[in-house]
Amino acid sequence: MADVLDRVKRPSASTGRPSPLAALAIPLAYVAVTLFGMWWIDIRPAAVAAGFGDIANLLTRMLPPTTGDVPSLLSLAVETLWIAIAGTGLATLASVVLAAAASRRFTGPRVISWLARGIIIVTRAVPSLVFAIIFVRIFGLGPLAGAMAIAFHSVGMIGKMMADIFEEQDQAPREAISAVGANRAQNFLATTLSRALPAVTSVVLYRLDINIRASAVLGLVGAGGIGVALQTAIGSLDYRRAAGIICVIVVMLLVLELISYLVQRAVSEHADEHTVSQLYAPTADPAGIGWNRGRTLRTAGAAVAVVLLLISLTQLSFTPDRLLRAWENVGALLAGFIPPIITVDVAMGIFESVIMALTATTFGVVSGLVIAVLSTRHLVRFAPLSFALRGLVVLMRGIPDIVYALVFVAALGLGPFAGFLALAISCTALASKFFTDSLQNVDPAPIRALEATGANRLQVFVSGVWPQFVPSFIGNSLFTSDLALRESAVLGIVGAGGIGFLLEESVATLNYQVTAGILVGLVVVVVALESAARWARKRVI
Repeated sequence: MADVLDRVKRPSASTGRPSPLAALAIPLAYVAVTLFGMWWIDIRPAAVAAGFGDIANLLTRMLPPTTGDVPSLLSLAVETLWIAIAGTGLATLASVVLAAAASRRFTGPRVISWLARGIIIVTRAVPSLVFAIIFVRIFGLGPLAGAMAIAFHSVGMIGKMMADIFEEQDQAPREAISAVGANRAQNFLATTLSRALPAVTSVVLYRLDINIRASAVLGLVGAGGIGVALQTAIGSLDYRRAAGIICVIVVMLLVLELISYLVQRAVSEHADEHTVSQLYAPTADPAGIGWNRGRTLRTAGAAVAVVLLLISLTQLSFTPDRLLRAWENVGALLAGFIPPIITVDVAMGIFESVIMALTATTFGVVSGLVIAVLSTRHLVRFAPLSFALRGLVVLMRGIPDIVYALVFVAALGLGPFAGFLALAISCTALASKFFTDSLQNVDPAPIRALEATGANRLQVFVSGVWPQFVPSFIGNSLFTSDLALRESAVLGIVGAGGIGFLLEESVATLNYQVTAGILVGLVVVVVALESAARWARKRVI
């Protein structure tokens, strides 16, 4: 999916020359934090070896996998899809308005722009599983809470990327439409939104792919979907059925990832090399808009998306009575938020989540780099090994982080060590995917020049590939740690360390002041680390 984001995000103007000192300081900072994290989490070779033995015993108890009641399981799997579609659709509709207001091109009142940016930042900082805990308290158990959780968290990512896309649009058409007397809304629809639709579509499809993965585990906190069955199986120590449900989740996610990839290619402006972007077919009338294959596919795709969204909204068990009760719960929740309380335990929980995320990122980046180098042809040219590693990465990415955490907690017991292992696997899969894409896209000209001089593979890699790869390596490593931080905040829900346990406990005991304190702390930490990562990218890339 990194290629999708690369297509959507155009390179920003450089603010200065890359700093070699920063390129060295950032990895050293991660190493320093990792050494501290290994001490904090108690990561020792003996503990790791003993842990692998316990995990092997648990995996033995999970074989052979069984699915139990198949119709019930399929019903929950379909409910997972409806939750993801409804949440993504609602988030997309809300994001259009918020992104337009948050964009630097917005010409309305400044306070509206600040408010829109604040909503986008806060919703992006709070993980969907945290939203799910809160919305289960508001709406009760079921898919409605799950869809709202997905929608609120997705607004942060879709809104941010939409705002970037709107800002990158050429201003000439907008000024021309304004000159003929069009109002602000007409101008936005005719010039900005219409031209941004291909890029926006890619963003929404990418987010839908993420949301389907997230929806598969929302049932762990009662927010509907197939996670309900998984939580029940693990809670009743029925590990064979838990393994069967995990297999169903993995197969479902892999199939949907393939479908998402094919759909993105169909709606892309440049699906193949040597093609020319053409939104509409030319007609005899210079002002007319003709039909071509691309426009037909886009129109049909939009119609199918609207139909699926409407169907998904009908599957959320939404009733007017439930809405009225929800308003009462919202009032009680918001009143209980004031004033937020951040206790020492809350601060330590957030600190532990950060340490888990950064330590796991370092392990994942190193492992991912090895896999990426072995998966590409720069150093090792052995096709079966490359194929096997790519398949392993796809399988690792197909299992949500919290499912790994559930397995490790069941095998190793409660604590941050289980969370660290879950995050390390997830970071390895993400980093190897990003690094493999980057290594495949390096400029071949310096490589060919070095090969022409008789340099061997190692010399070509060190002198021709690595210098081009370093900016991408740093940028993708920072992005991986950013994702790991959000995930580490929820692993405590299943007992895998971090702030998640205190968050769920505060909501369950109606201690909303602590809940608000945790949310404020998470937002501050995520925004601070995002700012640090943004500064680091500017210094290195």
